[in-house]
Amino acid sequence: MKHNLSRFLAIILVTAFVPAFAKTKSTSGKIDKNLKEQTFSYKQGDVDLEGFLAYPAANAKKKKPAVIIVHDWMGVGDYVKQRAKMVAQLGYVAFAADIYGKDVHPSTSDEASKLATTYKNDRKLMRDRIRAAYDEVVKLPQVDPKKIIVMGYCFGGTVALELARSGADLKGTITFHGGLSTPHPEDAKNIKGKVLVLHGADDPYANTQERIAFEDEMRKGNVDWQMIVYGNTVHSFTLWDLPQDNSTGAAYNPESDKRSWVAMQTFIKEVLE
Repeated sequence: MKHNLSRFLAIILVTAFVPAFAKTKSTSGKIDKNLKEQTFSYKQGDVDLEGFLAYPAANAKKKKPAVIIVHDWMGVGDYVKQRAKMVAQLGYVAFAADIYGKDVHPSTSDEASKLATTYKNDRKLMRDRIRAAYDEVVKLPQVDPKKIIVMGYCFGGTVALELARSGADLKGTITFHGGLSTPHPEDAKNIKGKVLVLHGADDPYANTQERIAFEDEMRKGNVDWQMIVYGNTVHSFTLWDLPQDNSTGAAYNPESDKRSWVAMQTFIKEVLE
């Protein structure tokens, strides 16, 4: 198990992100004239945080639904910014939230593991950090504060679920290959809005037992939830720079990536109706 985890930590480092199906290839270099983009500084208590904001340039003053996007365990980087731009291209205000803090960018798998573990072991801190992002988003002049959705990748999926469990006023919560466990399953009763879990059937890090426990949590909390489980798919299946090798336990799967992105869009439209 220790060997498998080390192998996973090694391959999860992503140094360049080139999406298979995104219209915009990179967050650096080319500027998408259809979008407004900016770094966004805010605070949680005395801690400086820095996220990334993207939204359609057309009708920029018109209030729109917002999607808060939570990064994987590598922090705010090109990947989550690219995803934010992809969401903004769909017509929403997209905010890539910062959980770790401004200028906190792990450069090794060991650093990322330690950071992620800190928040997984302190769910109050995790909730406080994502709540700070939520509180900023609802105040943005271009955002309809009654139409907020949160989604996250891997570590970010765990964070997204914790925001929902905290009772935040959300229309929907979405996880992509996220951790589903929580030390406080009783908090599911606080969830507002619907929940969508997009998961790999062969994910060794959030396995069948964890999925079953999550399903039980959702039932006991009387949550409107759904889970789509993709066959022949392991952890991190949307991280497009990973090798397509399921034997590693964490691998890109282009079909599951595309399917989950479509499922996400369908879910957002449903919850916003």
